[in-house]
Amino acid sequence: MSRRLPYLTISPDGIRALGRLSAYVDGCGLERALIHLVELRVSQINGCAYCVDLHSREAREHGETERRLHNVIVWREAPFFTAREQAALGWAEAVTLISETGAPDADYEAARAQFSDKELVDLTFTIANMNAWNRMAISFRHLPEVGEG
Repeated sequence: MSRRLPYLTISPDGIRALGRLSAYVDGCGLERALIHLVELRVSQINGCAYCVDLHSREAREHGETERRLHNVIVWREAPFFTAREQAALGWAEAVTLISETGAPDADYEAARAQFSDKELVDLTFTIANMNAWNRMAISFRHLPEVGEG
């Protein structure tokens, strides 16, 4: 599969805009480990090889364990995630698959039980941002470099 357009350089203003949302998410106050898990799960759902590679590497660099990273894809069955992380992962799935799920009340209520109003909005920004990056990378076939990491 070959790369299509070099979107990072073709539309630098658009990339900077997404970058500003990424910077907001990074500083919004949500736990960094939680953000990594959500970014990884959204990227897995969307099938974004570049972002799965990037966010799993970043998570490891920030101290995440291999065991938890390998189990994000089966988080419902794995005993390694806190109730807060489970709620975030459930909300991430519901929002990422919103055309199928409609963001069910059960997922919303689970997230509301674990997150303040601001945290839930910021979590949703995190999910939306990751979905935007995934769609850019997938659409233009941005793949991880062989030999990295």
